[in-house]
Amino acid sequence: MTTSLASHDIAEMIRGATSEVFQTMLNLSLESLPSHEEPDLPEPFDGVVSMVGIGGTWIGTGRISSPPELACKLAEAMLLTPCSAINAEVLDASAEIANMIIGNVKTMLEEKLGPLALSVPTVIFGRNYRTHCSGMDNWTVVPFRTEGMKMDISFCLKPARSAVYSHANHRLETVHSF
Repeated sequence: MTTSLASHDIAEMIRGATSEVFQTMLNLSLESLPSHEEPDLPEPFDGVVSMVGIGGTWIGTGRISSPPELACKLAEAMLLTPCSAINAEVLDASAEIANMIIGNVKTMLEEKLGPLALSVPTVIFGRNYRTHCSGMDNWTVVPFRTEGMKMDISFCLKPARSAVYSHANHRLETVHSF
């Protein structure tokens, strides 16, 4: 298993996973924009952020940020029903989309990093707020454009301080983060 992972590699995994979900589950066109790295504390945000934690020998978070109008459009595509405002269905659809995209990235990461686990998605909706992932320095950010609006898919990932993996049982025994 590898002991490092380049931001470019993570960005390519995000592109592949996102394209697959948009083609197969949402039937929406998607334009990938140039990726970049940004510090842990992004500018204040208005909209919907869906986050899924990753744990194992590596730890981190995958995050999808979109304006409320785009979250509604994505929910419409997934649920095949009109969604004109943020409600429980839109937030649930946002969580499921994050779970699919970040879960697909996790599967790709496992080929290089070994077994990883996902947390239950967390979805936040509001105005003028920030998200923060403790113990992480930089995020790999891949912006996309769909339905005439921009969304960002970001990952922060680093080796866990210690993890014990049981090869005999094919599961993580102990994970200490931060």
